[in-house]
Amino acid sequence: MTNEMTGGEAIARMILAAGGGPMFGMGGFQLLPFYDAARRLGLDHHLINDERCAVFLADAYAKVSGRVGLADATLGPGATNLVTGLVEALNSGSPLVVIVGAANRDHAGKNMTQETDQAAILAPATKAYLKVETVARIPEMMRRAYEIATTGRPGPVVVDVPEDVAHGTFGFEDGAFGLDPAFAQAPALRCRPEADSLAEAALLLENAARPIILAGGGVHISGAADVLTHVAQENGIPVAHTLTGKGAIPCTDAMSVGLFGRYDRIANGLIAESDAILVIGCKLGEIATKRYTVPAADRTLIHLDIVAEEMGRTFQPSLRLWGDARAGLLDLHAAMAPNAANAKAARADYHAEIAARKAAWQVEAAPRYASDEVPIAMGRLIGELRAALPDDGIFVADGGFAAHWGGLLFDTRLPGRTFVPDRGFASIGYGLPGAMGAKLAAPDRMVAALTGDGGFNMTLGELETAIRMKLAVTIIVVNNAASGYVKALQHLMYGAGNYQSSDLADTNYAAVAEAMGAKGIRVEDPADLSAAFAAAFAHPTGPTVLDVVVTRDAAKMLPAADSRAVTVKKGDRVA
Repeated sequence: MTNEMTGGEAIARMILAAGGGPMFGMGGFQLLPFYDAARRLGLDHHLINDERCAVFLADAYAKVSGRVGLADATLGPGATNLVTGLVEALNSGSPLVVIVGAANRDHAGKNMTQETDQAAILAPATKAYLKVETVARIPEMMRRAYEIATTGRPGPVVVDVPEDVAHGTFGFEDGAFGLDPAFAQAPALRCRPEADSLAEAALLLENAARPIILAGGGVHISGAADVLTHVAQENGIPVAHTLTGKGAIPCTDAMSVGLFGRYDRIANGLIAESDAILVIGCKLGEIATKRYTVPAADRTLIHLDIVAEEMGRTFQPSLRLWGDARAGLLDLHAAMAPNAANAKAARADYHAEIAARKAAWQVEAAPRYASDEVPIAMGRLIGELRAALPDDGIFVADGGFAAHWGGLLFDTRLPGRTFVPDRGFASIGYGLPGAMGAKLAAPDRMVAALTGDGGFNMTLGELETAIRMKLAVTIIVVNNAASGYVKALQHLMYGAGNYQSSDLADTNYAAVAEAMGAKGIRVEDPADLSAAFAAAFAHPTGPTVLDVVVTRDAAKMLPAADSRAVTVKKGDRVA
């Protein structure tokens, strides 16, 4: 037939039909026809050095752009290397379509090279695991992958392609490769909470003297930050956020009360005193609830979420609103609008109290931001980054304390996702590939990533990828010659000097970067930070590594901006 082609080419044509790319992966024999088609058809595909990083790249791309992130891997070790990134995307609600090669079905189960039961390994890490059984069904299965990835709570879908399907051929009918463009990004579909429940929620919030909104990452997935900001301002309701919810309202807004949960500024106290709590797009997990102690069990809590089973998992809400965050907020805003001005005016004392608490926190935190300590204090580093990064710049925060320090001390100035932490799985190693994915999603915006030296060690090979792709990203390495979070916890739990397997070699990462062909800048004095950021952000043709030598004192490694005492109880997780 005129349209006869390999299964690999059919996959590439479906991705192109969805406007797909960039895509990241490392090839193998099983997917060679796909790679050949990508070359011939002009699919924007890039070789990476580790499959986990391919998914991290795709995940960050999806988080920033809202579009479907794409990755691929060969069978066996290629496929199993995807697991950590897939779980990050699954827990974060990132829409991904990931192609994996699989054994030739004529010989599967006969100890083929690199063969394993990859379906059993990958399926729990995905929203759906789709196996393609015939070349003819590739358009159908790829359409299904996009539909699943972008609806409900978005997530990663793996499409398993056996070798004989990728290399086999089929004659397709004209028009076989169509795809509804709505499913190229999330949310592809929106549903609204039930009207009577919305009216009840509006009444609870209107009548509350001290209401508060707790915003999670679902606000960003839904694209609801602008709506939430307007609702908060019009109704005078303060907003606290999780690590992934930062930017749901600008941190500089009068109604923003900052991070809540394990680390907070003033939010936990406000939550404890609140008479009505609206939770939006938040799973109320361990970090956000300070190990399930925030909010208190007797609070009036309204939970708006796209996933019904998340409501009640960790906290029994008074009222459940099942639906899309943006659609639900628009309806809630309409219901509250007639009384919004009066309700806001009645909370004048509440707002004055919040402003006073915020000002007091700023006074208390100021020495951290201005510290002249050598080695460099984390608060000073975050403050200098905030001063240097444009308002629309993107701050990617690696797992561990990079995300916690950034979540606590970094202030976003615009509504939307300008702070991108990997908190779905909180694995380290996300910083460098996450910055690359963010830059590809927003090429005209400045991108800086904060990663520990341990996390940078894990994914250092992708610096070669960033150099090859000429991606102008700034990677800030928090160089404390330690697995910092672990060492800090050991210090907290067992006292000074009682450390085990938490120290790293003191490495000059700027020299490493220069040796690989990137720009490297080592910073040892806080007075040099401003010039270092200016030089890094002015480098237009490739990555820059800022090797920042920070405190080696384990007592100062945990995120904090005040002097609260920490009491350790048996079985407690204090940090």
